[in-house]
Amino acid sequence: MITSITRQSIIIKCNMQASVMLGNYEFYYAAGLFCKLQNITVEEEIAPMELWEKILPYLQNFIGEDAKEKYLVKLLSNYKVLEDYDEQMKELLQMGLNEEHMWQVNI
Repeated sequence: MITSITRQSIIIKCNMQASVMLGNYEFYYAAGLFCKLQNITVEEEIAPMELWEKILPYLQNFIGEDAKEKYLVKLLSNYKVLEDYDEQMKELLQMGLNEEHMWQVNI
């Protein structure tokens, strides 16, 4: 799996405000973005359900000013977390946490 494709997928979905998340790869990148937006500290290696439980209270209380951020919250809120986990999910979480060009697709 190429991590940049997962990144672009989430950014395009938020920019267009369309579609749903399609797996834990997208979940981990999107969760990283959300944690960055909300200044949530997460461990480098965190299981999918632990990550979900960590961000859930913030998702429920989120009041965003930006339509893209609101759609990101919608994507995360509607996602059914899977138990699958591998090293690339760790990498995608870090990519989201360290995102410098949020909402910009790189071609």
